[in-house]
Amino acid sequence: MFNIKNLFSGSKQADKAVAKAQNSSLFESITQLLADYRSDIFPVGLQQATTLLSVEEGDSLNVSLILHFAATSEQPDIAKFLSEKLGLPVALSVQVQLLEPSRHGNIKHIILVASGKGGVGKSTSAVNLANAFKQNGAKVGILDADIYGPSIPLLLGLEDEKPVAKDDKTLLPMEKNTLVAQSIGFLLGKSDATVWRGPMASTALMQLLNETAWPDLDYLIVDMPPGTGDIQLTMSQKIPASGAVIVTTPQDLALADANKGIDMFNKVKVPILGLIENMSYFNCQHCNGVNHIFGEDGGKELAQRIDIPLLGQVPLTHRIRQVGEQGEFLSHNADKALVAIYNRAAKLVASHLFYQGSGSNPVEIIITDD
Repeated sequence: MFNIKNLFSGSKQADKAVAKAQNSSLFESITQLLADYRSDIFPVGLQQATTLLSVEEGDSLNVSLILHFAATSEQPDIAKFLSEKLGLPVALSVQVQLLEPSRHGNIKHIILVASGKGGVGKSTSAVNLANAFKQNGAKVGILDADIYGPSIPLLLGLEDEKPVAKDDKTLLPMEKNTLVAQSIGFLLGKSDATVWRGPMASTALMQLLNETAWPDLDYLIVDMPPGTGDIQLTMSQKIPASGAVIVTTPQDLALADANKGIDMFNKVKVPILGLIENMSYFNCQHCNGVNHIFGEDGGKELAQRIDIPLLGQVPLTHRIRQVGEQGEFLSHNADKALVAIYNRAAKLVASHLFYQGSGSNPVEIIITDD
């Protein structure tokens, strides 16, 4: 094991030249350790996905990193790895800066969150996934593409908000805890039905995307309508989406429709980034048992069968419903286990996008079960 203490065994009166050489050697050593780090989020190490900014000696070793995709919740694991290898405490600070060029306006990645049928928790998953990206250090927006049944205003607690025009051509997005959002629901009354034919709805969606003054965003999460109709085809063919996340429940009916959605995205050449199995199980508070109300591991088996990542299995719990109806986000303290599921899903998607788009050395992402 490399022991960093050996680098600082000399006199405190060592001259500046020696100190500079020590720090240079230390910098190189940490760079090598970053290359040796492995996890399901960083399958080929940290060196390719990070920039080492600085290394400073103090009561602990202060290391500053830039991550090139959203994964700041990996910070404790990285700090622990460095500390164990170096043999002294490491205080690690990380920030996120994506290097990819923008795909659309100010937006680097557009991620479609879709389902084959309604009622599987797609909108709730989209909001929690967007928040997880934000919690992992990214600049995030969410576009409500469900023209006929917009849910984002309710889920963000913004039902009574009205849009504000930036100028004659663009609207400002709404904001909730630094997460920016746009929805047809902001333009309509709460009980107003959107009675539009497909082409009109598709045109309205494109206007929402193109005529919103989005700030610089790392990821725009698009809450798609269920099914495989006009709007899905419009988003898939006219927008440079980075990929799609499929949401399903474990039951056979939902899985059959999810499979159709996956087939549609494959036909229009939109990569499938992974699958979220929602309402996977129910933890009974009375018997302390796990109940598979909608079937067991259906989403997991579908993901394995068609060779896409299983991003997470989310339990059926009143807490997700309660938080959504209150227009709030899951709490890191009260909802630690749920937050961890969505955090891991967001990091896996971000990792997949980074490594698959990193140029000449694409790698196979191998996801291990926790």
